[in-house]
Amino acid sequence: MCHSLFYLHPRLVNMRPPESFYWSFSLCLGLGLLCVLFVSCWSGVWQGGFAWDGSDLQFNWHPVFMVSGLVVLYGISAVVYRVPSTWGQRKSTWKLVHGGLMLLALLLSVLGLYAVFDFHRAASIPHLYSLHSWVGLCTVGLFAFQWVLGLAGFLLPCSPLWFRSRLKPVHIWLGTMVLILSLTSCISGINEKLIFSLDGSTKESYNSLPLEAKFANFLGILIVVFGMVLLRILSKEEWRRPETDESAYPLLDGHRS
Repeated sequence: MCHSLFYLHPRLVNMRPPESFYWSFSLCLGLGLLCVLFVSCWSGVWQGGFAWDGSDLQFNWHPVFMVSGLVVLYGISAVVYRVPSTWGQRKSTWKLVHGGLMLLALLLSVLGLYAVFDFHRAASIPHLYSLHSWVGLCTVGLFAFQWVLGLAGFLLPCSPLWFRSRLKPVHIWLGTMVLILSLTSCISGINEKLIFSLDGSTKESYNSLPLEAKFANFLGILIVVFGMVLLRILSKEEWRRPETDESAYPLLDGHRS
């Protein structure tokens, strides 16, 4: 059994990492950080802060958890295999990193759903009446299904090789669909919240484009650009991790150690 977490595969050690990837990946990380900062600032400053008491302040956790988990952390997890400096290391290690980050993103998404459902229950607001809520719930459900399918197909030793080979393109396609749905649900949620918080209060109306509306609209643009950079990274075949013999084995399989 190999005691090192990072195994340098001889086929990949001498491969030169493309510099253009690191520019795109750095941009992706920067945009993701800005998305988290902007949604936290919007909820913390304009929407009054955070609490967990069934009030409007509890709702404010919802956009923060959804943008942080369902968009940013999910997106970073999706491209972690593409980092060229990891190509010479054991893929099984990065399967674990990928799966762990995805699980954390899923947990944040579920917590974000709980925050809004609990707020609706406390305020006697009907559940699941808007298109945004339908798309968001479907997105988290598909995400959960995708994670369980990935666990069963790529990490468990009982998974046969033919199943893993057939599952891989489906896994990639489903992952892209979850990303697109995540972007859609977050953007629609920002728009819906702005309408409720501005036009439904004594504040300036949304169509007068007050500072809060400009700030939240720009948050939406950041999310869109973040998604575009992610999809660019995922679409580049030359940035895909090269396949090796080790790639055929799941994390818990004893054939490779």
